[in-house]
Amino acid sequence: MKPALNFRFFAHSWVSDWNHGNAHFLRGLARELVRLGHNVRCYEQLGSWSLSNLVNQEGERAIDAIDEFRRAFPELDIQFYQTEGFAEFAANQLRDADVVIIHEWNQPEIVNTILSLKRSLGFRTLFHDTHHRAYTSAGEVLRFHLHLFDGVLAFGEAIRKIYLNGFGVPRAWTFHEAADVERFFPLAANKDIDLLWIGNWGDEERSHELEEFLIEPAAAMRTRKIVAHGVRYPASALGKLAEAGIDFRGYLPNLRAPEAYARSALALHVPRRQYTNGLSGIPTIRVFEALACGMPLLCAPWNDNEGLFRPGQDYLAVADGHAMQAEVALLLSDVAARRQLGASGLETIRKRHTCAHRAQQLVDICEELGR
Repeated sequence: MKPALNFRFFAHSWVSDWNHGNAHFLRGLARELVRLGHNVRCYEQLGSWSLSNLVNQEGERAIDAIDEFRRAFPELDIQFYQTEGFAEFAANQLRDADVVIIHEWNQPEIVNTILSLKRSLGFRTLFHDTHHRAYTSAGEVLRFHLHLFDGVLAFGEAIRKIYLNGFGVPRAWTFHEAADVERFFPLAANKDIDLLWIGNWGDEERSHELEEFLIEPAAAMRTRKIVAHGVRYPASALGKLAEAGIDFRGYLPNLRAPEAYARSALALHVPRRQYTNGLSGIPTIRVFEALACGMPLLCAPWNDNEGLFRPGQDYLAVADGHAMQAEVALLLSDVAARRQLGASGLETIRKRHTCAHRAQQLVDICEELGR
């Protein structure tokens, strides 16, 4: 039997998923590593931006979301730290670490302090990148001492190549996100929603796309029930949703998403524009989760360059807003087609894209590091 590893994860937040989709995958990944017999400890900064906003913006719903997270992930050992005195804290916490995985949404000062302890404490470090900043804001990424990492876990092949060819990192692996199928699976419920969109406005990174593929089709289908969930929608965006007849319901705790999918006939995916041009081939976590729930998924233009799915079989991509409107109407009138599309996507997720798959991949990567 292979020896258990002591994994130490640093992420922006584990407790909160408010505007923090990375938490979805990280929670499931850590739990699956525990189930493989490894020792896992998770760290987040006390008063993180996501957790603070969850509490300040959502009130009692925040308490419910945090309580539900605690019940759903009892395996996770979560420790909080403060920036003051962090060097001493990290030195004590990482004495027995084998592998320290640092997510890109951490302060450079925190990351570089951890890296400064590598030689004396003898652990390996991996940088986990699930964002487009390496492509759009390289200077921010270069604030991290990348040369001290043992390798990079990049959530797409295009990002991996940037680290290898652009940043000179000697080792990088494509490490896609995946669905936590213990939490995301098909549920039975009455369908009272025709089309569901779960996602944030996106800091103007997909505002035009949301207008074309969500708002304009909705305005032309006012007899249909179209629901949107998300946070950080500016007043102008909320006004456009209301004018189009879209029922905006605000923050949806990630663990509640399967229930929303179960009540919906169709799900919508509108990628940020970075993932439709230079970073084509990188799906967001919502794609994995929607398909894991057996949802027939309609997508704005997106190319699966890495062959993660079976386009036209696991999901349908449309060329423009008019095509989106037509496809929604067609699928809403064809129950059998919806079932076939949903079943195909679900099959691919369970075969290839679960947190258990990624946990085993990570263990294999660590073994490669050891060699």
